[in-house]
Amino acid sequence: MPSLPEVVLLLALGLIALLFQGAAIYLALRVPKVGGADGPAATGPLPTVSVIVAARNEEEDLGPALDSLLAQEYPGLEIIVVDGRSTDRTREVARARGPRVKLVEEPPLPPGWVGKNWGCSLGAEAASGELLLFTDADVVHRPGSVRSAVLHLLRERADLVTLIPRTETRGVWERVVLPFHIQMVLTYFRAPRINRDTSRAAAATGQFLLTTRSAYARVGGHAAVREFVLEDVRLAQLYRAAGLKLRIGWAPELLSTRMYRDRAEMFEGLLKNIHGTEYRLARQVGFLAGLVGFFWLPLGLLPFGLAVGSLPLVAMGALLWIALFGKHVGFTRAVKVPAGYGLLFPVAVGYYVLLVAASIRRGESDAPIEWKGRSYAVTR
Repeated sequence: MPSLPEVVLLLALGLIALLFQGAAIYLALRVPKVGGADGPAATGPLPTVSVIVAARNEEEDLGPALDSLLAQEYPGLEIIVVDGRSTDRTREVARARGPRVKLVEEPPLPPGWVGKNWGCSLGAEAASGELLLFTDADVVHRPGSVRSAVLHLLRERADLVTLIPRTETRGVWERVVLPFHIQMVLTYFRAPRINRDTSRAAAATGQFLLTTRSAYARVGGHAAVREFVLEDVRLAQLYRAAGLKLRIGWAPELLSTRMYRDRAEMFEGLLKNIHGTEYRLARQVGFLAGLVGFFWLPLGLLPFGLAVGSLPLVAMGALLWIALFGKHVGFTRAVKVPAGYGLLFPVAVGYYVLLVAASIRRGESDAPIEWKGRSYAVTR
């Protein structure tokens, strides 16, 4: 039987874990939803928009994305595809959409640049719109999405608006891992605080990033973040540092994406995001400790309390089980995944533990990041 101080300590740790789960729910609920009927109608001419899609080996996804953009009823919409020297039919898919899609072919990738950033920078140079919309080749845009985003930017007087799409999941591993991934992103970046102009929180998603041309030029555009794999987050940080206004919203009715096609791509994609091009051992060890401490260890309190016959520990342990599993079922349902996958969240945590372990192994061996057939050196 543990002593009273030990019971008190375990109860306090359990309470901290419980509050962490509540914080994640609070942050998720505070992210505003941007929908098709969002905001008042425009009272004057809408600004012209240039949509920029940096694509490399995206023949499977690019067609539906372009078709959804071509179907937008928005005056003055310019669509630019920057092909990143693809080895598949990406260029042919873009050309097949006719003259409304402007195709820009990349020159060789300069030293120190990440491929996507190079493509986005070239697209911005070729664009003529007053607003620039950077979006990924795997994002499908529902009717009215561009108009809704522009109206949202105008109403908020924002310099940058980023919208979070609905994530489509088909395979078992996608449905187990990606709801947990979304939860982690919302919590880590304190998403709703991004909308507070006095906050230091800053993040964006390159899946849908709408910005005024003047603000983009003011921070130096993608050239200023040329070496960053997480260029969207770094770009948002530059906007914040420059005193510009950021807005983030959830737009499941306007946008959808299937982020990864198979398990191997999902592992490499999430590893790229966790690892980044600036590796820090302390950061990764702290992340690993947080995963274990906030998601795995709390589940051990109930069996421990039963084993030692401590009613307070049993009660706290039961509360943690209800909170943890209930929260993850809720997140899973919120992203339109069958609720039962939320019960497998300990497996999703294990997946993330493997990702962080792989990041540490690669970082300590100075291995480069591999993505879309390109390698990027990592700095310490």
